[in-house]
Parts: sequence; structure tokens; C-alpha cells
Amino acid sequence: MVLRRFFAHGKTKTSLPAQGQRQRNGRVCLSLLMLCSALTGLAAGGGAQAAATSSVVARAPSPFHPDQTDRAFLADLEHRTFLWFWDSADPATGLVPDRYPSDQTQSSVASIGFALTAYGIGADRGYINRQQAVDRTLTTLRYLWKLPQNDSPDKAAGFHGFFYHFLKRENGLRLNPDIELSSIDTALLMQGVLFTTSYYTHDSAAEAEIRDLAAKLFNRVDWRWMLRPDNRLSMGWSPERGFLSNYWEGYNEGMMLYVMGLGSTTHPLDPTSWQAWISTNKSRWGESYGQTFLNFAPLFGHQYTHAWIDFRGIKDDWSRSAGIDYFENSRRAVYAQQGYATQNPGKWQDYGPNIWGLTASDGPAETTKVENGQPRKFMAYTARGVGRDYTLDDGTLAPTAAGGSVAFAPELAIPALRTMRDKYGDRIYSTYGFVDAFNPSYHDGKQAYWADDTYIGIDQGPILLMVENWRDGMVWNTMKDNPIICRGLLRAGFRGGWLTTRHGIVDHDDAVRLKQQQQTQTKAG
Repeated sequence: MVLRRFFAHGKTKTSLPAQGQRQRNGRVCLSLLMLCSALTGLAAGGGAQAAATSSVVARAPSPFHPDQTDRAFLADLEHRTFLWFWDSADPATGLVPDRYPSDQTQSSVASIGFALTAYGIGADRGYINRQQAVDRTLTTLRYLWKLPQNDSPDKAAGFHGFFYHFLKRENGLRLNPDIELSSIDTALLMQGVLFTTSYYTHDSAAEAEIRDLAAKLFNRVDWRWMLRPDNRLSMGWSPERGFLSNYWEGYNEGMMLYVMGLGSTTHPLDPTSWQAWISTNKSRWGESYGQTFLNFAPLFGHQYTHAWIDFRGIKDDWSRSAGIDYFENSRRAVYAQQGYATQNPGKWQDYGPNIWGLTASDGPAETTKVENGQPRKFMAYTARGVGRDYTLDDGTLAPTAAGGSVAFAPELAIPALRTMRDKYGDRIYSTYGFVDAFNPSYHDGKQAYWADDTYIGIDQGPILLMVENWRDGMVWNTMKDNPIICRGLLRAGFRGGWLTTRHGIVDHDDAVRLKQQQQTQTKAG
């Protein structure tokens, strides 16, 4: 069986668990003028979407003062998680597996995006030296650039700049006919590609080649080709079936697609796409376990875009109208999950204030067992979560849910991670940090509880990046100087925060004036 992740949120609120992840066969600071020169087609965007504001129930962050034990633990976790990417990647191609160690061998383009970012973290932290990071990054980008892009079913790695979800380890081509050309997995890859353009800025031939290859890879992505007539992006395409019927809207990891698409200078989306993206916010805004926020049940939807982009203090039309930023929104989602585990309506074993975390992950098995006199349905890989839309829970806990939330709510996430490690020991915390998942409620007569024996790249990634962002902010700070990300945010209507303090952008009119000044200076020169 080939384990594949297919993010299918669709139009219906319940579509993710039904159609979602399933098993199938088969840093340089840029001058402000350089930034403004990229702002072609800058638009104010449409009107704000009204937020359905019932009284907002949200706790302020509790004072959190990490002690030396906390800091030492986070340092150890970050290093171990980095090693997963360093050890699992093929040094000859840069391809990174979906899971490792595992008898499954398919490469995941999303894992590669996290890996490209991991190498910079490793160099900054001294886990590897900069030359090692440069060499591995160059190997990866060269290999990706040379892979064929065409519409054939079995002789391509992608088409229109997009990549297939999974690639064959031996040659980098599409894994099998069941694998879609994935917009979100390509976006995760491209976040890592953009990171390399802003991190590797030394005046050397190797780092110049990194920047050149990364620009070519990103500029080749034809975002408009993946665009539907309603200005929403499709989730994917295949030669056999054409475009998938599912598309990206609402608050979830698809946010990054629109930011990068709006920031593109070769195939840019129109700002109306962002308005289409946020058009369902009103219906997704509501209360869940003591918090009012844009609901999305599994925590990965709150983590992936935020792992690279710092949304603290920057707001678009909708978030200005709601009185919060998207970072605060996702912080509330973390509090809601902890509130759910504390109440523990399903009476799952060990759930509590410091043991929580639902997201897409492995699980023990597709089976029903009688536990304490009542039938319990357990699941294998699925998108577990809790929110206003749905709750899907079988007692399986994924450490990446807390690990990828360290930057959002360290006062909740760090105690949770430490408690889980201390309670369950080396069955869940080993060579590469936390295994993908474990389930204290699943008993098979041989072990006291089920624990995974593998790690998944797109669950390791949020842990590594968000721990680094909490410790030092390196990934966020690197991406704040990326012109594609800045341009995408501005064209989506984001203003304030670091866009003002770092780049001097105050409002839309200011951005237009600065662009005009740059054009005048260019003509005068």
C-alpha cells in the first residue's frame, strides 16, 4: 500500500475526513526600492468580508517563562528533528521520502520543501556547516530543475511548473497513475525554494546558482493555469482526469497558495482570488471550546503557511474587520484543542491539559474494539481534529500538533511536549524526535498502548520550523525579506506590523507612491 496525503477540503464542511488524507495504491535584506519594483499590478483588493462577531471568547496568553530544562528540551527536539531531514534525503538527488524509516520508498515534494528550509536551520544552528547546506541545496535544486515537465502520464515529474504529489525515488518521475499533480504539495515545495533565495545570499558562485535555480523553479509555476473560473485554485490535476473538482477556499493550509500566486511576477493571480479565498470566512467564524476563531479542525491547516510567514500584526481586509490577525486566530485554535482535551468528552485515556493534539497523522488500525465495555472505532491514517465543523477523534495523539504550535502558544505546547515525552519515553521520543503518533486508548494485549514506528516528513517539518521560529525567528525573518512573499501579502491587502517597520509600507496608497518614486528614479538614472 502506498500512503498518500490528499488534501481534499471541498465545498462541504465534512469533506476533509471523508475525502482527505487516505491510503491508496500505487537572508539578505532587500532595499525598499527593490521590493517596490516588484509591485506590478498592485491592487487594493475588494471590500472587507464582514466577520460574524458574537462576543469573542479568548483567553490572553498566560505568562510563560521557559526554564533551562524547557530550553534544553526544545534544543534537543529541534536537533533530532533536523536530523530526520538530513539523514532521510538522498544525497545524490535531494529527494526526501514521505516517511522514514519505512519500507515505503516514494519521495514527497512537500517534504523537500521542508528539507530545503531545514538545511538553512541546520547551518544557522551549527548542526552542519554552511558549505554542507549549500551543497545539499544545490543538489536538490539542480535535480528538480532537470526533471521533465509535460502532460504524459508516466514520463514527467510535473506539468506547468507544478509537481506530482509523490515521485519515484529512483528517477523522480510520477509515482503511479493514482498520484495527482498537487497544488498544495507544490506550494509547500515552493515555500522551501523561496527560502533558499533569501537565505543563500553570499557572493559566491554556488550561492548565486542556488538563487538562479530557485527563481527558475518558482517562476515556472503557472498559478493561473490551476485557477478555476470562480477565481479559486484547484487542488490538482492529472492527465487521466483533468482538474480535480475540489478547490481551495476557507481558512486552511491553502492560504500559502494564494500568497505565492499573488506574489508571482510571471503567472500572477489577481487580487480577486484572495477575496474568493476569504469569502467563506463568515461561515467558518464561530466558537469552539471557549474560543472564537476561523475554524479548521486539524491543526496542520493552522501551521503550514505560518511556518514560513509571520502573520503577527499584519492584517488584510477581513482580519481588520474581525479585530484579530491570522496568527491570533491560529493561537485560539490551539487553545480550543487543549480545551477539548481537558474536557475530554470522548473519555479517551490520558487526555488532559498537558496531553493533547489532533491533526492528520497515522493511527493504530481501521478496526472497532471493545474498550471498558464500549465499542471504540479506531482509524489508520486520517485527518483527526476538533472544531465547529466537525470532530474526528479516536484517541490518537500526534506530537506535531503541539510541536507545530510552539510558536503560537508555547505556554501550552511546550508543557504538552515535555509531558508526553516524560510519560511515554523512548517509545514515542527517539532518534529523530517524536514518532508520528501514538494512542494510549488502543490496547492489543501485547503493548500497553499503540505507538508508531516511523516519522512523516510533513509532520516533522512544522515541528522543526515552528520551534526555530519560537527560539530565534530565523525562518520568519528570512522570509520577511523575500520579494515574492512581500508582494503577495501586499496584493492580498495586508498592511501594518513588520510590513511597515521593516519595509515602510503603511497603506496601499503609500505602496503605490513608493513604486512611482522608484520608477521616476529609474527613468532619471
